[in-house]
Amino acid sequence: QVQLVESGGGLVQAGDSLRLSCAASGRTFSAYKMAWFRQAPGKEREFVAAMLWSRNYADSVKGRFTISRDSAKNSVYLQMNSLKPEDTALYYCAARLGDGSTYDYWGQGTQVTVSS
Repeated sequence: QVQLVESGGGLVQAGDSLRLSCAASGRTFSAYKMAWFRQAPGKEREFVAAMLWSRNYADSVKGRFTISRDSAKNSVYLQMNSLKPEDTALYYCAARLGDGSTYDYWGQGTQVTVSS
């Protein structure tokens, strides 16, 4: 069982930066693929970024967001630069054992609000 706790959300202005963190429990963190998803009001949850051996991103965030991980701290991060109002959403951290596109473990989410 893996527990995920996100932090770092907040209210920022367009063009600002924000760094989200996700702390994971468990002793085999390096074996888990970690990802960030987001859900805006009235919209479905969407993929943002993921990382296991390589990184991949949604087209809407490429060049602006960077996912990284620190195995020593059992944590994954999402550095978000040049934020836009359309980035406003509840951001979730997710995890799965090994590679793949479906995730078994989810955090509670952290709110990011970008004002214009």
